[in-house]
Amino acid sequence: MNTIQKYKEYVNTAFVNAVEPIVVECAQGATVYDESGKAYLDCFSGISVVNAGHGNPGVIEAAKAQMEKLIHCGSYVYHVKAVADLAERLAAITPGRLRKSFFANSGAEAVEGAMRLAKQYTGKQEAVALTASFHGRTNGTLSVTGMAGRKKKGGPYLPGIAFAPHPYCYRCPFKQTSPEKCGLLCADYLEEVIRYQTSDNVAFFIAEPVMGEGGIIVPPAGYFKRVKEILDAHGILFIADEVQSGFCRTGKMFAIEHGGVEPDLMAMAKGIADGFPLSAFIAPKEIADAFKPGDHLSTFGGNPVSCAAALANIQYLLKANLAAESARKGQWLMESLRGLCPSNAVFGEVRGQGLMIGIEVVKSLSSKEPAPDRAGALRASLLEKGILIGLGGTFNNVLRIQPPLVISDEELNRFVEILEQITI
Repeated sequence: MNTIQKYKEYVNTAFVNAVEPIVVECAQGATVYDESGKAYLDCFSGISVVNAGHGNPGVIEAAKAQMEKLIHCGSYVYHVKAVADLAERLAAITPGRLRKSFFANSGAEAVEGAMRLAKQYTGKQEAVALTASFHGRTNGTLSVTGMAGRKKKGGPYLPGIAFAPHPYCYRCPFKQTSPEKCGLLCADYLEEVIRYQTSDNVAFFIAEPVMGEGGIIVPPAGYFKRVKEILDAHGILFIADEVQSGFCRTGKMFAIEHGGVEPDLMAMAKGIADGFPLSAFIAPKEIADAFKPGDHLSTFGGNPVSCAAALANIQYLLKANLAAESARKGQWLMESLRGLCPSNAVFGEVRGQGLMIGIEVVKSLSSKEPAPDRAGALRASLLEKGILIGLGGTFNNVLRIQPPLVISDEELNRFVEILEQITI
């Protein structure tokens, strides 16, 4: 029985889509190899995780060194140097007054922990999130996720959640043609949501600075500044969900830096440790200290090996200047993609920040009707030709391009050339 057969027999593959799976043997940089030795150009990074590249030597070396000393001892009594050093590092690289971190294992854990901390600090129980948002697969994080496709058959969800319109300017909920007008109307409508959909007992507003699962939606300039003004006027905390957009992915260390505001709490995971399981949420001291001993715990949170890997990962991101590299490469890639017209596919919009890019596939430019079948066919054709990408969006019609940030200019050019030649 081979690996694929064993998966079918013994692994719950609810997470596997219709694309024929490959069996990965190893990976290096931006290249993944299957068990037959075939090479694939990875343009998805394990869902925006291996930002510093597969098999980064410095990250592996740091993890090995820590593994030889200590793998696990628990976070409830003991202190470990790697954990303290990483918390200090995160306080230095995150925006504003964010200072004290709580470590967990996954993005969903980090988001749910931040939600709980916000409620505990404010003494309030309600929340506002965005339509088309995605924050995780737990009951709590699905409660603030704003798309039915990720929530189906899982309810009922937590009460007290209101949803504001997301600034999806290509499909503006207010039918505006100007991104600036759309974005500011979406921001202003937050006031209406608070007034009419809540009991004015809102602890936090949560948003992804760039919406990943929703289709790589980038809010226009001024959106977050207006949102923060409204939140501050109502005494509502802003949680920035940087799980997918953090760690140089968008051309900044964290994507909220493009928005020009400081979040009150931030959740992070994925790119934090280049593939080692780790997440964190961070807050200023006065907010973080709302948690008292026993209020929150994670058995494996702050695993020493993962923390050591994260420290080496951050050091590499900074030394290699990968934020600037992501911005440069992303700008070139988006410009190149906007000039493409593959056979039987229409690119309605190419959008993104840095190397977090979405291509919205539609049936025609005039109708903007989503074309999920054509998007799926493009993804399958790219896989056959040795290119790995993601697929998402509310209508499942957005090609998601999120390669390791170490991907070379030559590799990006090869991706563009192959995409241009595809016939579906």
